Amino acid sequence: MKKLILIRHGKSSWELNVRDHDRVLLERGINDAHLIGNHLKNSFKNPDQIWSSTAARALQTATIVSEYIDYNLNSFQLKRELYTFDSYELIDHIKTCSNEINTLMIFSHNHGLTDSANILGSQYFDNIPTTGVVIIEFNTDSWSQIKKGQTIAYLFPKNLR
Repeated sequence: MKKLILIRHGKSSWELNVRDHDRVLLERGINDAHLIGNHLKNSFKNPDQIWSSTAARALQTATIVSEYIDYNLNSFQLKRELYTFDSYELIDHIKTCSNEINTLMIFSHNHGLTDSANILGSQYFDNIPTTGVVIIEFNTDSWSQIKKGQTIAYLFPKNLR
């Protein structure tokens, strides 16, 4: 069994004088990341591996959540490939994960994240909100073989406030 935890970065600033890649979280995004991290700590087994987009807002979200789940940041992997808005690019990259990893947590961006959750999971989402989490299980031992899985949980900050 493989488990994929998809997390959209927190609510970020839309300052016009900052490159998209460098946008940081707003206070709400920071607060929501703490909220989600605390809930994951109490509800789910820690991931074997965390991957994050190199974008500042995704990295900030991942760092905050990682503090709650007691994940060793030395094992944390920044991946430029996750700075994508295309679901097929995201899924192709997920399929490269080592089979030694059973639970993979990814911090990335929309629309690729929502589309990937809809392609890979069993529940449809119009839009995964900022700091939203979708967890999908696959009945396989190989990441390269993942197909349609079972959406086993989803968490949205507005439902936890």
